[in-house]
Amino acid sequence: MPHFIALLLTWLLRLLLPSRGRHRAAPRTSSEASPLVRPHLTPAEVAHRNHIRCRQRRRRRALWLATYGVDVGPRRIHGVEVTA
Repeated sequence: MPHFIALLLTWLLRLLLPSRGRHRAAPRTSSEASPLVRPHLTPAEVAHRNHIRCRQRRRRRALWLATYGVDVGPRRIHGVEVTA
């Protein structure tokens, strides 16, 4: 029985722990194909992303204030003008 437990632990450790370094490393790729290279954005794309973030921030702020009973929501819902 102790031999079986040792064999089981050895098998589990081999499964969970990293290998002993006998494997070959993956082939190197060019820097263009690497996911670590960040794409460059044009100023128009940066402005667009900032605009989207600003709109999202306003929506979240309106929802947060609505939990306290403050109505600062949109004036147009589903294309229909909403009056106060």
